[in-house]
Amino acid sequence: MAWIYLVFAGLLEIAWAFALKASDGFSRLGWSIFTLVAMAASFWLLALAMRSLPLGTAYAIWTGIGALGAFIVGIVVLGEAVSLMRIGSAALILAGLVGLKLSSGE
Repeated sequence: MAWIYLVFAGLLEIAWAFALKASDGFSRLGWSIFTLVAMAASFWLLALAMRSLPLGTAYAIWTGIGALGAFIVGIVVLGEAVSLMRIGSAALILAGLVGLKLSSGE
């Protein structure tokens, strides 16, 4: 169950990162409220996952999901630049996440 909590926590991290951008520095109330609620839910699910997962693994996976997801949302939704170097760097993050999962013993 901890891995499910962790995946959803990571997905919420993507959501709040996008909402934070959309809030325009917390100047747009609806997006600002969504950001704060998604942040709180993401932290809560991370805390639940950490009940049984090692700190380093859980935190790295959580931030990795958020980083990769925000990277993809930035490209697909916000039209951010795509380059071979950016894609390669994201692939390295993904490889690290897979390595952490495989070595976690769970």
